[in-house]
Amino acid sequence: MNINFFLGCCRSLLYPVLSVLILVPSSQVMARPNVVLIMADDMGYECVASNGGQETYQTPSLDALAQSGMRFTNAHSQPICTPSRVQIMTGIYNNRNYIKFGLLDPDARTFGHLFRDAGYKTCIVGKWQLSGGMNAPSHFGFDEYCLWQLDRRPPRYSNPGLEINGRKVDYFNGEFGPDIVSDYLCDFIQKNKSREFFAYYPMILPHYPFVPTPDSPEYDRTQKEENGIGDPRFFPGMVAHVDKIVGKIVRCLNDSGIREKTLVLFTGDNGTHFRITSQFRGVDYPGGKGSTTDNGTHVPMIASWPGTIPSGMVNANLVDFSDILPTMADAAGLAVPERWDIDGLSFTDQLMGSTGPHRHWIYCWYHRNGVREEASQHVRNEHYKLYRNGDLFNTRDDLLERKRLISGPLL
Repeated sequence: MNINFFLGCCRSLLYPVLSVLILVPSSQVMARPNVVLIMADDMGYECVASNGGQETYQTPSLDALAQSGMRFTNAHSQPICTPSRVQIMTGIYNNRNYIKFGLLDPDARTFGHLFRDAGYKTCIVGKWQLSGGMNAPSHFGFDEYCLWQLDRRPPRYSNPGLEINGRKVDYFNGEFGPDIVSDYLCDFIQKNKSREFFAYYPMILPHYPFVPTPDSPEYDRTQKEENGIGDPRFFPGMVAHVDKIVGKIVRCLNDSGIREKTLVLFTGDNGTHFRITSQFRGVDYPGGKGSTTDNGTHVPMIASWPGTIPSGMVNANLVDFSDILPTMADAAGLAVPERWDIDGLSFTDQLMGSTGPHRHWIYCWYHRNGVREEASQHVRNEHYKLYRNGDLFNTRDDLLERKRLISGPLL
């Protein structure tokens, strides 16, 4: 079955009309903003208190960020990290440019290129995991970097090993990797507060190993190796540290006098790890990382730009990771080159309080190792999810997809 036939079936079964994706520039764009994109690692939708996860997680900084702007209730990633990173950075669905786990196509064009080519100062901090060697961040559009797992895999938490602008730097005095990279980002913001900048922060937290953070009395300042999964009881504390770092970045923007000039976007790269079960809206909610079920792809998303995005907004429209690049470009008044042929749809007008163009469906092509003939594929709207094999689910009433409404091949 070819993809055109599959999408044709989706058109008839899922929604009356499958909209053609057209990048529509916003008519309400302000002066070019700074942009800070933060993406937590393995932190699903249920991990934010204001999303309904307050029985397990305390996230006052993220809740405040959401209250200052727009909180999305129907945003979706890919099921694991590399597929999500490739999609968010390029604005293209994985069926068209995903090669294998841990690799970004060397020929890919990213939002780093887009902003750097437009005169923005660009920076990436956090987790890389996309191969390419020490020059890879520059190759993909970033002027500066402070990264873990660029060309090696040392510890990421206590006493980490990082790559910083071409240098390998190892720490031995109890330093915490996420604090080091977020401090670098704050320094970057301070240094560039008088010019336009784009900062991408794919976080190290709260990916396993599940360990105490420096805010825990159990933090081990002497640990120099990371083995195994760790202890899941530390996961809520790791989420709390994600929240603390987000608060630090927002304070840095405020202290630099540029908060109202800066669009801040926060999301997660995929669902929570399957070893973690959270209390979510009064029930047990298992993490779904690696699965195409909603608990594997449903992620938090928040957009805040004080004075431009109205405060306290909640958006239930569908959004996926291909939409981030055109949205940031649209907000900054940048044109995405037609030759990039992206799949994303800008939701900038929605951020400004307009109904604007919005998705009626999203598509997911997923295989961890890029094996084309084995990839899972589905298309969905707000209520239903249809897999290429013909399985249809009502995801609003059946989040874990335990009850097929239709089963079997489409032919």
